[in-house]
Amino acid sequence: MSRSSHREPRNDQTRGIRNIDPASVRPASSDIARDINRDIILELVRFHQPLARADLSRLSGLRPSTVSKIVEQLVQEDWVHEGAIIKAARGRPSTMLSVNSSIVTLALDLRPDRAILAVVDLTGRFLSRETIPGSSDPERTVAQIGKRMRALREEFASKSFEGVGVSLPGRVHPVTQRVLLAPNLKWHAFDLKGALEKESGLQVEIENDANVCLISELWYGRLEGARNVVLVAVAEGVGTAILAGGLLQSGHNGLAGEFGHITVDPNGPLCQCGQKGCWEMVASSRAATRTYNSLGRKKVQNICDLIRLREDGDTNATHALTEQAHALGRGLRMITAAVSPELILVVGDLSACWDLCCPIIEKELADSMLAGAPPRLRATGDAELARLSGSAAMLMQRHVSYHRSTHQGPHAVSV
Repeated sequence: MSRSSHREPRNDQTRGIRNIDPASVRPASSDIARDINRDIILELVRFHQPLARADLSRLSGLRPSTVSKIVEQLVQEDWVHEGAIIKAARGRPSTMLSVNSSIVTLALDLRPDRAILAVVDLTGRFLSRETIPGSSDPERTVAQIGKRMRALREEFASKSFEGVGVSLPGRVHPVTQRVLLAPNLKWHAFDLKGALEKESGLQVEIENDANVCLISELWYGRLEGARNVVLVAVAEGVGTAILAGGLLQSGHNGLAGEFGHITVDPNGPLCQCGQKGCWEMVASSRAATRTYNSLGRKKVQNICDLIRLREDGDTNATHALTEQAHALGRGLRMITAAVSPELILVVGDLSACWDLCCPIIEKELADSMLAGAPPRLRATGDAELARLSGSAAMLMQRHVSYHRSTHQGPHAVSV
């Protein structure tokens, strides 16, 4: 049985099952329960490889007979490979299991001025990573991306490419994958999925950049058991992803979480979305560079230049970043009042100057609480890496038919 034939394509109902929290799972004799157990086994193999079937039974809490059936299916579908046979002092020899190292995905991170393309394997290891200049013409940009995709498939001809996972600064419909809102990308009414599938010859899955960053945190088990989380992605705009009760929220039409386009200053700068004074217009990297360029003769092109100047002792750069941190922290009131997360993750450019920004954001967050203690605040590091690894994880989740992440505890469903 091939990997792709293991299950019918997802519809709008099955897509909503991804990333169910273990605490919400109840014992059931059903296809969903068997799928969840299958997810558990595959994730345990990914995280603990190489390991034997007996180890999987012990770690998952599933019966040995259930583990054996699932492993047999995963081996037949080529997700898992059998390796060395280990002879124990007592009992039968054990066959060690590992994920198939030949399965890879193309991960694509689209930004307004460039595209980053990578080849990522099942364990999250990057085999290749490159930057492709972008343009305002989507057809020309996709043609360039397609050319590099074909070259990478030739370069890694021994690998099995599962598809293309795409991250973009905007929202897509959860069923049709059509781009609904991408004001900073400016690719309106363009069939991105169809164009990329034509160029690559592979199935394409597209998701919002903040959502894929949160999927990356789930996929690699970095949420430390938290079930109510908001991830704030700070770049040329401000995007958010919401995990509520262990479920990744997309909303009725995929637009849930657009806090960056809520007006915080009616007299503020005009946003790409058409409104004035949106949160991202005062809290994004563009806002910080705009503030700096208004303070003196010296100008910067991007946030990286600004952070370097701050490290060199430029007081105007420190002021601009401080203003950005205050604006970001004040805007978190919208999130705490609306969603009440236990953990807020910040990913993006500000992580490079977290020593300056974190205390400011924490104070603004604490001062704005309606009641109770503020949520924990943590920076997640390299935004580009998070978007790429999250794009690959998102694709694998959909293709393996993942129902949720098991990283929050060794909970299993017995059937």
